[in-house]
Amino acid sequence: MTSRWADLKVGPYMLVAVLLSAALLSAQARRTLDIYLVDVEGGNATLFVSTSGESLLIDTGNGGMGAVRDAERIAAAVKDAGLTQIDHLITTHYHGDHFGGMTELAARVPIRHYIDHGPNVQPNPNTDAFLQKDYPALYQAAKHTVVKPGDRIPITGVEARIVTAAGQAIQSVLPGAGAVNPYCANHKPQAPDMTENAQSVGTHLTFARFRTVMLGDLTWNKEAELMCPANRLGAVDLFIVSHHGVDISNSPVLVHALAPRVAVMNNGTRKGGNPDPMRVLHTSPGLEDLWQLHFSELSGQEHTVPGLFIANAVDNQPAAMPIAAMPPPARGAGQPPMPAPAHNGQAYWIKISAQQDGVFTVTNARNGFAKTYRPR
Repeated sequence: MTSRWADLKVGPYMLVAVLLSAALLSAQARRTLDIYLVDVEGGNATLFVSTSGESLLIDTGNGGMGAVRDAERIAAAVKDAGLTQIDHLITTHYHGDHFGGMTELAARVPIRHYIDHGPNVQPNPNTDAFLQKDYPALYQAAKHTVVKPGDRIPITGVEARIVTAAGQAIQSVLPGAGAVNPYCANHKPQAPDMTENAQSVGTHLTFARFRTVMLGDLTWNKEAELMCPANRLGAVDLFIVSHHGVDISNSPVLVHALAPRVAVMNNGTRKGGNPDPMRVLHTSPGLEDLWQLHFSELSGQEHTVPGLFIANAVDNQPAAMPIAAMPPPARGAGQPPMPAPAHNGQAYWIKISAQQDGVFTVTNARNGFAKTYRPR
């Protein structure tokens, strides 16, 4: 049987029109900036998808035995978003829970642009081997950029500004910001952080009236350098909690000055959600809700949020949850490694869909619970 399309002659102008129409329909189908916080067991992998279909991934989860697991979880979010590639990948810093899954992810999803802060300041044999051999092999066929504060990431319809990198903070003031930060007066510095955490690439994103910030694992003193004496970032709608919610980050001088409507924490079962930063988050002016990628045993009943707002629980759930928080593992040389996350079942993400008018919806993929937040 001959198809009725066999006799249709399509000239070059008609073909262009068809392709443009298809592109227009695709653009019309996307009306929100979508953000996926992927569960990589206390690491980080945060995917942004603009209305133009362009994408930005910040970090690629864990390495070692978790590399394949985390790469597949990120690839699942990429597929859910309808993407065929990642346009930009920011590696915030060179800790294994932030860059470890990169090679495995690149084998599954094409990555077009690799972005980082430059040289590693915390020597480690495995990290240095990756940076000297594997990483250049990944970006040699793509594009590679070492960013500095003030740089922009080109994403149509989204203003993506680098605000911290390589231990430096942006010196200019973002639109609508610049007021004196009242929380600086009571800020007390911690011991200097000489690790890669302090080098974190921090990104501020604006989508019309919606604003969010993701600062990687930026630590306490660097937060003050960014936010004092003036608040250079202003208020945000969504705060992607720094450093998994540990107590060497998330100072009031940052969190309370940002005054987020919603915070989402990329913690693990026994990583992040410590009592002190949880108190800072819960007392942040104007905060409506805190969402968590995991229930944290370090929070206990005293500081955790309702289960509706938690995407992943723990294996072997006890009959009763302790009120007191579990003591966190000790830090420093000679200490035993932090216990591995106790979560082996299906992983769920938290998704945020933001509109240009500042309205956004947060959805828990585990239970389908969603809540919409309207501008102040």
